Amino acid sequence: MNALRLAVCLIVLALPHAVSAAPPAPAVAAPPAWEQLSAEQRELLIAPLRERWNASPAERTRMLEHARRWRDMPPDERERARRGMRRFEQMNPEQRQRARAIFHETREMTPERRREFVQRWEKMTPEQRKEWLRTHPAPEGP
Repeated sequence: MNALRLAVCLIVLALPHAVSAAPPAPAVAAPPAWEQLSAEQRELLIAPLRERWNASPAERTRMLEHARRWRDMPPDERERARRGMRRFEQMNPEQRQRARAIFHETREMTPERRREFVQRWEKMTPEQRKEWLRTHPAPEGP
């Protein structure tokens, strides 16, 4: 029994040295700055936008306005927007329709009116919510 304890103690004492002697994990290189990308890499990134631009002449004004708003947005708002986009992408089609309808209805509201709407929504029964969604459908679109 004493020999077993001694062996365990020696292993425990040797572990920190074994771990520190292990080679360090390879560092993952950060992606390069835009200026450091090759022409091929830039093209790869831009091609989808070019396709959308060329395929939707009626949407070009909206796309430019969206880009301008994004550029002018503070970093914390951009991060909130990214989180919202990720959350929206994970929704099922029914949840997306509901989110579109609520967003369309509340987007022009003042923050106070929006809070009032949320409070009313939270008090609604599932049937009342379905009725509200039926009478306030999401606009057509992406």
